[in-house]
Amino acid sequence: MSAGAKFAEVVVHSPLGRGEKKAADRTSLQQTFHYSIPAPMQGKVVPGQLVWVPFGPRQLPGIVVALSDSAPVLATKDILTIIDPHPVLTPYQLDLMHWISEYYRTPLHIVAWGMFPPGISWQTETMLYLEEAAATASPDQEERRVLELLRQHGPLPLAFAGRRLKIRRWRSVVERMVRKGWVRKQMEIMGPRVKPKTEPMVLLPSAPGDELLSALSRAPQQQAVMAYLLQRAQEQGNAFPVTVPLAELCAETGVKRNIVDRLVERGFLQMSQREVRRDPLAGREFVTTEPPKFTPDQEAAWQSIASALESTKGQVFLLHGVTGSGKTEIYLRALAEVLKQGGQGIVLVPEIALTPQTIRRFAARFPERLAILHSRLSSGERYDEWRRIREGRADVVIGPLSAIFAPLPRLKVIIVDEEHEWTYKHQEMPCFHARDVAIKLSELTSAVVILGSATPDITTYYRAQRGEYKLLQLPKRIMGHQRSIEQQRKQFHMDSQPERVKRLGAEYEDVRYMELPPVEVVDLRAELRAGNRSPFSRALQQAMQVALAAGEQVILFLNRRGAATFVMCRDCGYVVKCRGCDVALTYHADSDTLLCHHCNFQCAAPTVCPQCGSKRIRFFGIGTQKVEQLVHELFPKARVLRWDRDVTGGKDAHEEILAKFVSHQADVLIGTQMIAKGLDLPLVTLVGVVTADIALHLPDFRASERTFQLLTQVAGRAGRSILGGKVIIQTYAPEHFCIQAASRHDYEGFYRQELEFRRQQGYPPFSRLVRLLFTHTSAKRCQEEAEKLHHLLNAQIARSGMAEIQCIGPAPCFIERLRGKFRWQIVLRGPDPAKLLAGITLPLGWQVDVDPVSLL
Repeated sequence: MSAGAKFAEVVVHSPLGRGEKKAADRTSLQQTFHYSIPAPMQGKVVPGQLVWVPFGPRQLPGIVVALSDSAPVLATKDILTIIDPHPVLTPYQLDLMHWISEYYRTPLHIVAWGMFPPGISWQTETMLYLEEAAATASPDQEERRVLELLRQHGPLPLAFAGRRLKIRRWRSVVERMVRKGWVRKQMEIMGPRVKPKTEPMVLLPSAPGDELLSALSRAPQQQAVMAYLLQRAQEQGNAFPVTVPLAELCAETGVKRNIVDRLVERGFLQMSQREVRRDPLAGREFVTTEPPKFTPDQEAAWQSIASALESTKGQVFLLHGVTGSGKTEIYLRALAEVLKQGGQGIVLVPEIALTPQTIRRFAARFPERLAILHSRLSSGERYDEWRRIREGRADVVIGPLSAIFAPLPRLKVIIVDEEHEWTYKHQEMPCFHARDVAIKLSELTSAVVILGSATPDITTYYRAQRGEYKLLQLPKRIMGHQRSIEQQRKQFHMDSQPERVKRLGAEYEDVRYMELPPVEVVDLRAELRAGNRSPFSRALQQAMQVALAAGEQVILFLNRRGAATFVMCRDCGYVVKCRGCDVALTYHADSDTLLCHHCNFQCAAPTVCPQCGSKRIRFFGIGTQKVEQLVHELFPKARVLRWDRDVTGGKDAHEEILAKFVSHQADVLIGTQMIAKGLDLPLVTLVGVVTADIALHLPDFRASERTFQLLTQVAGRAGRSILGGKVIIQTYAPEHFCIQAASRHDYEGFYRQELEFRRQQGYPPFSRLVRLLFTHTSAKRCQEEAEKLHHLLNAQIARSGMAEIQCIGPAPCFIERLRGKFRWQIVLRGPDPAKLLAGITLPLGWQVDVDPVSLL
C-alpha cells in the first residue's frame, strides 16, 4: 500500500454496550472499522500502531490492522491522533492475531489487547468543571458542597469528586447540576497508566571560574555541592560536562534539593531527566558458563536442529528426553546458533516457579541479552522489558505462556519446555494454547520450534509418530563429565566413584550417565491392614530416616494444599462448603480458617455444627500443611520448607524458597505440582509421593495421562547426582496401568495403552473437541440456555449435513457452581467441530474453548 493511503482499518478496543451488542453482527469475530487518515497523518500511520479514534459518543484506542485507498462505507470519521509512533504489534503478530481470533472463535479486539502489556494505551477520564452560571446559582445544601469543592480545587475527575463529597447519591446531584448549567462534565484523554521511569540529573556544563566559586564563599552547602561535582570531574580526567543523579548528589553531600535548585537558578548547574530501566534482574550476578561436549544422542538431535536453523523454512521438533538427559543444553545451543546468525528466540516455561532456575542457566550463557516476561513483574518492569524487546535490545525472552507474544523483530527459534503442561492453555477467551500458537508462529515467520518433554502430550507424540513433527530422542540421564563427577565425589566425601555411574562409550570416555532412579510402589490398603494409619507408609518413613541421617535431602509431593480436605459433622454428615462454589472448604491450620481454593472465600472453622448443633466436628483428608506438621512430629530435627501457593504470594517467593533448599538450609521440601518440574537438586536422594490418586479418578479423559506425567516428572527430581536416589509412590490403586508405567519410567508402554483407550472412545488425537461453557447466577437460566443452544446446534448439524460431529450434553460441569455462578457445558466432538460454529450466532454469555485441556 502506498505511503499516502487515505484510510485505515482499525480494531477498536470496545466491549460493545447492550444496545450495540444487539445491533452488531456477532457472527463476524474479526470486526474492524474504517477511519479516514487526516492529511497531516498520511504517510505516518502504519499497521500495528495504536491510534485514538472516535467511536459513537466516545473516544477509544484502536490498532491499525491495514491501510487502503478506499473504504467500504460512504462516511468515515477521522483518526484523532497516533498514540505511539512505534507499532505495538509486528506484521507477523497482526497475522497471528487474525488466526487466533478465527481459530479460537474470539472477537478480534479481545485477542489484540491481550498481545501487549496492559497500561500502555491511553485512557479517558470524565472531568467535572465549574460553569460561569454557578456564580448566580441558588443551590441546596448538597449542591453547595459540590460547588465549594470545585471552587476550592478547580476541575476534578468525576470519580475523585464523588469520593470527596461523601454524599449518598452524589451522581444524581451532579446530573441535576449539569442540567441546570452550573457544572460541566467533559471526557478527557489522560495518557497511559504506565510510562517510562525517569530520574532527575544534575549537570555541571563546564569548569567554573575562581570568581564564580568565590561567590559561594558564604554558602557552604552550595560549596559542598560544587566541590563534589569538581571531584567527579577530576575522576574522569577533568572532562566536562559532569552528570550525576540528583539522589546521589544529595546523599553524598548531605544537602536537600532546594540547595541544588538554588545553584540552577544562579546558572552554575543545569537539570535534566534521564530514563531509568526497571530491571527485574537488577542486583543479580550470573557466572558465565561454557557449553560442554555433546553426547552421541545429543549430537544426533542437534544435527537435525542445526540443519533446520540453516534453512529458511520453519520446522517443528519434539525433543523427547528423560529427566536429566540434557534437553536444556540443546535449547542453549540452538539459541547460541540463532544469535550468531543475528536472530532471536523465545523460551517458554510452564510455571513462574521455574523461571528463576531457567533464568540462571540462560543468563549464564547469554548475559545482558535476556528479557523476562511474567505476571509477577510490576507493571513498570513488564513495560520496560516489553519495550526492550520491541526495540531489539533483547535477543532471548523467557516466560510463561504470555511470553509467546513478545514482539521480537527477528524471531528464529521458539522453545516450549515441558510442552505437555496444561498451564500453557489460557483459561479465558481467547482460550489459546501457547504450544499451538508457537507452531502457527513457525508458519508465519519460518522459525524453528522445539517442543521438549520427558512425558510428551499424547496428541503431540502421536503427531510426531505420524511425521507431522520431527521426533528426537534422548534416552539416557547424563550425570556430566568426569571433572564434575570428581567435584561431586569430593563434595559428598566419597572415597570412590559409585558403580551406578557408568561410562557412556569409547569415544566419550569423559562423559558419565546413570540409570533413572528405582521406584517402589506402596499399596496403602496393605498399610491399613497392617495397622498403619499414618499418611506415611513404613517404607517411606524408613527411607526418610536413612536419607536425613546421611545429610541428604528429601522431597515430599502432594498435589493438595491445606491441612484437611474437608470438615464434616460426624452426627448429621454436614460438610462445610463455599457459599459461592460447589466445593468443600479446605482447612488451613496456619491461619485456623477454612478457605476455598477457587474463589478465596474464607471463614472460621466451626466448633459446633451449624445444621444440628453437634460438637462432633471432624477434619478429614490431608494437604501440604498437614504433611509439614507430621514431618516435624516424626523428624523434629529436620529443617522443613513448604512450597505451594499459600507461601508464594510475594514477588520473589519462588526464588527464595528454591535458593534456601539448593543451599541446604532445609532438609525436607514439601510441595504441590510446582516442585515436580525442571528442578535440578543434586542433594535430593529420596522423593516420596504421599498419595498418587488425587487426580486419577476425576471424570476427565486426560486423568490417567496427567497422573502419569506428574508422577514421572516428580520422580525425575531424585538421583540427579552421584549420590543416586529412589522414589516411593504411595497409592490405593497400585495395579493401575499409569502408576505401573510411571514406576518403570515407561513412557512408550503408557502411550500405547492410553492411545488404544482414546481410539476406542473417540477422544483426541482421533477427534477434536470444542467446549461451550455457559455461566450464570441462576441455575435455571443456565440449564435453559444450555438446552436452547443444544437444540440450535443439533438443528445446524442436521441442516448442514455434519453428521460426523457429535453434540454431547448439555450437562452441569463437574464443579457445578464456581465463584457464585452456575456452570453448564456442551462438548462438540468430531474431525473439525469448530466449523459448526462458523455458521451460527452464539447467544451472549457463552465461552468457546477450542481444543480444551480439561472438561471439569
